[in-house]
Amino acid sequence: MWRQPRTVWSVALACVIAFMGIGLVDPILKPIADDLGASASQVSLLFTSYMAVMGVAMLGTGWVSSRVGAKRTLLVGLLVIIVGAGLAGAQDSVGGIVAFRAVWGLGNALFIATALATIVSAARGSVGQAIILYEAALGVGIATGPLLGGWLGGHSWRWPFWGVSALMAIAFIGIVATLPPTKPTGGGTSLAAPLKALSHRGLLTVGITALLYNFGFFTLLAFTPFPLAMGAHEVGLVFFGWGVLLAFTSVVVAPRLQRRFGTLPGIVGALIGFAIVLAAMAIGTEHKPVLVVGVIVAGAFLGINNTLITETVMKVSPVERGVASAAYSFVRFGGGAVAPYLAGKLGERSVHIPFWVGSGAVVLAVLVLLTARREVMATDEVHGHATTERTIEERDLEAEAVTVGDA
Repeated sequence: MWRQPRTVWSVALACVIAFMGIGLVDPILKPIADDLGASASQVSLLFTSYMAVMGVAMLGTGWVSSRVGAKRTLLVGLLVIIVGAGLAGAQDSVGGIVAFRAVWGLGNALFIATALATIVSAARGSVGQAIILYEAALGVGIATGPLLGGWLGGHSWRWPFWGVSALMAIAFIGIVATLPPTKPTGGGTSLAAPLKALSHRGLLTVGITALLYNFGFFTLLAFTPFPLAMGAHEVGLVFFGWGVLLAFTSVVVAPRLQRRFGTLPGIVGALIGFAIVLAAMAIGTEHKPVLVVGVIVAGAFLGINNTLITETVMKVSPVERGVASAAYSFVRFGGGAVAPYLAGKLGERSVHIPFWVGSGAVVLAVLVLLTARREVMATDEVHGHATTERTIEERDLEAEAVTVGDA
């Protein structure tokens, strides 16, 4: 799995930097609110605008990539993030930051969907191994983001934004230098392709599952810093522990659980575990040790779920992987964009309610997923996760059939 072409490592490194941007902002939510006199719900719009634009923009990522090629799409996405993050740090109002976070979300849509499809298409070995590499990049980025954000945020809440912009500039140079040119796929993917892909029951169900799961995820991410009431550096350390555990379980634990029990039991178990953690945080919201332990332990369940559900998306429907990724991301990010704002508004009434709502949404995600259990279980039967490994001949045939141009 670790013997990959330069293309894969180049994109994976850029993914690490891209995902640092998620956690980099987390430690400075409360400092922004305190400095600009904003409420928790107002500051939570930094996540809402980011995800709403990213979700909608996902519909056009395949259209762009199929016409200009994967490399150019990645570079355009990185440029947009550089501009959006840099200008967000220069604003003097929450509204200005929210606006440029939306620009940032547009760039992230172009980059993330294309990066995932590129890694899956170019990687040696099975699709599952490629997904693990992608999730490893995600985990490392999410783990180091809060730590760097806490350190930079200790100087000023503006510095993490500028830090993201600088890191993305480095990633841009890396992609230019190491990623070989990729040609457009020729025919061109239509703008309606992701929406049409959602007519597949399995893909739509997994997308709705992720949407509901995101209610819990972004309650944890966007609201927890407020009841924690710690400095940027301390919050960064807490979420660093969360990210480390997320990275470990996504790369090491998730594949083993999948081989032992299958994909569906693995996802269901992870979601139930996450729902229990959120319920415990709802009960003990006034106790900082409960919140700190809850955040860190949640990382274990999130890492397992991220790996398994992402791999399921790549396999559950017959459409191209780039289209499947875009359709899935549109549902989970576009629909889940309301979660951070809702958590902030509910938290203004009671600090317990957001965690209860998040826990309930994750439980509902389990019930929704079970309605498509046949489709999800079929991915194990076809690809051999629950029984035996695929043969070398089968892997070679897939490697010949899939190219970077398919992204």
